[in-house]
Amino acid sequence: MSGLVDLTSAAESSVNSVVYIKATQNSRTRTVETYDPFSDMFGELFGMPGQGRRQQQVQTPKRQGAGSGVIISKDGYIVTNNHVVEGADELLVKLNDNTEYQARIIGTDKTTDLALIKVEAKNLPAIAIGNSDDLKIGQWVLAVGNPFNLTSTVTAGIVSAKARSLGANGVESFIQTDAAINAGNSGGALVDERGQLVGINAMLYSQTGSYSGYGFAIPTTIMNKVVADLKEFGTVQRAVLGVSGIDVTNYIDAEKEKGNEIDLGTTRGVYVAEVVEKSSAEDLGLKKGDVVTAIDGREVTKMAELQEALTQHRPGDKVKITYVRDKKSRTATATLRNQQGGTEVMEEVDMDLFGANLRPLSENMRQQLALNSGLEVVAVKRGKMMDAGIQKGMIILRVNDKEMRTVEDFEEAVRAANQSSDRTLWIRAVTPSGRLVSAVIDLSEGTSPKGKSSKKGK
Repeated sequence: MSGLVDLTSAAESSVNSVVYIKATQNSRTRTVETYDPFSDMFGELFGMPGQGRRQQQVQTPKRQGAGSGVIISKDGYIVTNNHVVEGADELLVKLNDNTEYQARIIGTDKTTDLALIKVEAKNLPAIAIGNSDDLKIGQWVLAVGNPFNLTSTVTAGIVSAKARSLGANGVESFIQTDAAINAGNSGGALVDERGQLVGINAMLYSQTGSYSGYGFAIPTTIMNKVVADLKEFGTVQRAVLGVSGIDVTNYIDAEKEKGNEIDLGTTRGVYVAEVVEKSSAEDLGLKKGDVVTAIDGREVTKMAELQEALTQHRPGDKVKITYVRDKKSRTATATLRNQQGGTEVMEEVDMDLFGANLRPLSENMRQQLALNSGLEVVAVKRGKMMDAGIQKGMIILRVNDKEMRTVEDFEEAVRAANQSSDRTLWIRAVTPSGRLVSAVIDLSEGTSPKGKSSKKGK
């Protein structure tokens, strides 16, 4: 019996740091398209073709969802998954002792499926944060969360694999475990034998929607950087190398299936399939066919490990890239850039800078103007909208070729543009008289000051 691992201390020390999160999305007015085939059929008879499709506004019901979160600081910062809080208007956090708090969103990152929220409290039971890099295959871990609303549930298992990529998120390097993870565990803690946080439980692999053997957690190496950026900037400072590629083993296997014999000089690393123009990789001299094998001396055996290593850096950081070309290993230094190709800090766009109050078109206005959708400019004050020529009464139809139906559509378009290479909003609008107008807004000018962001208490 002396060889058994005692996990009771780890469970006791971590269970109080994991919270229950109830996310509420209030009722909303949505525009939907309906189709009446009989209208088309009989409309033809009366000389009114094409009347079968029509737009109408419906009231969506109030929705609620639940998940878990992990207290990472005594003053109320809590990490969870983006998909737990996405779209929420209200967040209720319940601690293990049943104390309840209202929470606000500090920042979210869809690319890693992480979110940072905060409650106003002191002396909360913050969890100790460990280093997920130190985890070993076969090591015991605990999954702590609230599956099926069963609060403070602890399950045990081992680390089955590291640096797993499932294609679910833009950046991922999951810890795979056979500790049971079910619906409601999302955002909960994966802890080691000492009760230290090593991952944020994110998803399960199942064909039924329930646990069937494997769960996946986001490692703390990724979480720490995302949390630090969301705290300081309100958005993640994502450094990119500027290559697309695949695991070298997958590339070799694919070539063998075509009847090609491949000898790259290594079977471990990331095969470079493409180098982005004007990127860090191009400056470094990387070429298609190279194999990246290490970053700053840390071995990279697959794409997920390359992504995980890059997530720990910010634009402007210098890293040593080791790669194989013509069966010879080389090392060079690269200055990482952001997704826009620069090295400067990217800040969240403060929505107040636009100086406009928007609302979805009412059913009556849509019929009067013969529009399927749009956002009415209810009021305009000094800001980016006014500078671009947008006036009160105009109807915004599209932003960057995306149809505008809700205010959330506009906010999402702004976020997407802020992460794009040109950081520009192309607005297509119509005046009350029916005249089409276009406007351009440059997001690179007048963003929120460093360290300040527009934080929405959803």
